[in-house]
Amino acid sequence: MQLRLGIDNYSLRSYGWNAAQLIDFAASLRLDVLMLSDLDVFGTRAESHLRDLRARAADHGLALQVGMLSICPSSVLFDPRRGTAGEQLRETIRVAAAVGSPIARCVLGKVDDRRSPGGIAARIAETVAVLQSVRSFARDHGIKVAVENHAGDLQARELLTLIDGAGRDWVGALVDAGNATWALEEPLRNLELLAPVALTTGIRDSALWPAPDGAVLQWTAVGEGMVDFKKYFTQFSQWCPEVPVILETISGRPIPIPFRAPDFSSSYPQTDPCELAAFSAWIERGQPRSPFVPQAGAAGRRAEQEFQRAELERSVRYCREILGLGRRS
Repeated sequence: MQLRLGIDNYSLRSYGWNAAQLIDFAASLRLDVLMLSDLDVFGTRAESHLRDLRARAADHGLALQVGMLSICPSSVLFDPRRGTAGEQLRETIRVAAAVGSPIARCVLGKVDDRRSPGGIAARIAETVAVLQSVRSFARDHGIKVAVENHAGDLQARELLTLIDGAGRDWVGALVDAGNATWALEEPLRNLELLAPVALTTGIRDSALWPAPDGAVLQWTAVGEGMVDFKKYFTQFSQWCPEVPVILETISGRPIPIPFRAPDFSSSYPQTDPCELAAFSAWIERGQPRSPFVPQAGAAGRRAEQEFQRAELERSVRYCREILGLGRRS
């Protein structure tokens, strides 16, 4: 089966495009799927407008997916101005159903939540409670919820604990290869663990190199980092062939991972020592990369837009030409 290829609108965040513009851009690249990962891009969320967007995408042979950010009420990422966690997730599910998305994507939070009171286990329990509160609503709308391993918040085993707590029959994973490295996981191992519950993906490449207290991570265009994506997608096509490959490029930003700091291990209580050793050996092969730092003002904004678009388009070409992804490749 040919793996479907798509993009996440966050890859082009500097443009500020709305859903219709994003659909047209994805169609220009002859993609199969477009993830609209925040509700703001829809503008009005009236049913008639959502139906029009669904038809617009269908005219281009494009499937839509819909998402939001945190549903964990105590997460540093949660935005209470948008309503309760349950209200926000219900709205995302409603929008997903209206535009024909089979899933509603959400996240727990980010790496900072691992150091909050009660640790990540407490945040997982809160997130499961929110999910359970919308279970009937999601089922009535025919939508599954895809929880992402996001910004170092969850390792694969922790995400599995969350999914099992809510119920695998209607909750699964957005498997993010880039965020796996932030959480001390080699992407293929992360995929191996999450493939049985995978509903969708977030794919970008990772460059890592040693630092005195651990490592530095900087994401790259696909094919330009350290991940063996030929091997990754050979396994992917066997383990979850119906799951789309969604590119979410977030390049040029160095992220410190101080996993050798004395107090770091307490934030990652379930880290497997053997896997951490393999991760440590992997990063020793890496070399430092230069960050992308745009200047201030309008010229910097244009440079950032051009950088984001170039990173994404190179990733699309690599996935098509080298990896053979996409039904229109």
